[in-house]
Amino acid sequence: MHKKLFIPGPVDVPDDVLKRMATPMIGHRTKDASDLQRDISKKLMQVMYTKNQIMLSTSSGSGLMEGAVRSCTRKRAAVFSIGAFGDRWYKMAISNGVAADKFSSEWGQPTTPQMVDEALSSGQYDLITITHNETSTGIMNPIESISDVIRKYPEVIFCLDTVSSMGGTKIEVDKLGVDICITSTQKCLGLPPGMAICSISQKSIEAAKQVPHRGLYFDLLEMYECIQKKDHQYPSTPSLSHMFALDYQLDKILEEGLGNRFTRHLEMANYVRAWAKEKFDLFADENYASHTLTTIKNTRDILVSDLNKKLGEHGYTISNGYGNLKEKTFRIAHMAETRLDDIKILLSLIDKLLGL
Repeated sequence: MHKKLFIPGPVDVPDDVLKRMATPMIGHRTKDASDLQRDISKKLMQVMYTKNQIMLSTSSGSGLMEGAVRSCTRKRAAVFSIGAFGDRWYKMAISNGVAADKFSSEWGQPTTPQMVDEALSSGQYDLITITHNETSTGIMNPIESISDVIRKYPEVIFCLDTVSSMGGTKIEVDKLGVDICITSTQKCLGLPPGMAICSISQKSIEAAKQVPHRGLYFDLLEMYECIQKKDHQYPSTPSLSHMFALDYQLDKILEEGLGNRFTRHLEMANYVRAWAKEKFDLFADENYASHTLTTIKNTRDILVSDLNKKLGEHGYTISNGYGNLKEKTFRIAHMAETRLDDIKILLSLIDKLLGL
């Protein structure tokens, strides 16, 4: 029995989108492939509110995160962490021999503009990484106020992880001054895992030209130059199956209307938060609570694994806490094609199973 997923990725994918993955292959060096990749880029520019070049990678989002910090750090990176995936970005830098410092917030708290200003004012850093939406803690960073600070340092390359938020909340890449904005397919965009996406500014390209050892597969400069010279072709063989589905799903997203989609995600978030505060408690500071998933403090000391087993018998699954928060929290995602009615059914079932 398929279990309906309320976990922070992968998400349930509608049958019509899955069927697009079975589209017969075409040559990846053909004009048809170029046309497909160009059309996808145009649609993603709308979703991401950018005029910057879009690049696609047959990888998880981590691939482009690693590519960004390795390709564009000339001097030193300032990595800001609000949970597990900020920590991961720092590990990527260090593993690649990139000089970096990590600036961590207490789990459940955001990165503050003051933290960013203090770090960048030192003049040590020419690249900064920010996690927009952290799935381990349920925090969504105050990106508008953070971007206002980063704008004061025009030499700094601004990298933003929107893996679990792009397509679920409005992120105006160009207005925010983001140089490299990274996301992937398996969360709010509502596709299977396996493809990462980024927008990249000309400033980032010029920075990459100054970095001698950018790696190969995730060399953002090589990707960019290949797209420019070969009409939206890529250096390595891309996942055309993902591209067929992505092209189709983007049409559905734009047909729904970006404003409608963002409102739907926020309505689900508000409903889950209200339930969590009544029956348990929120782990994240509510002023910075995510619009795409909610991390709930396990104030009743329930066995989340037992709850999930019972939910599974009814065809549902949620997520336990991440890492050190495994039994201290549990997580309910509300993203992609999930609807408010789906959330209401899930929470009613949890109430019944727990006798709440």
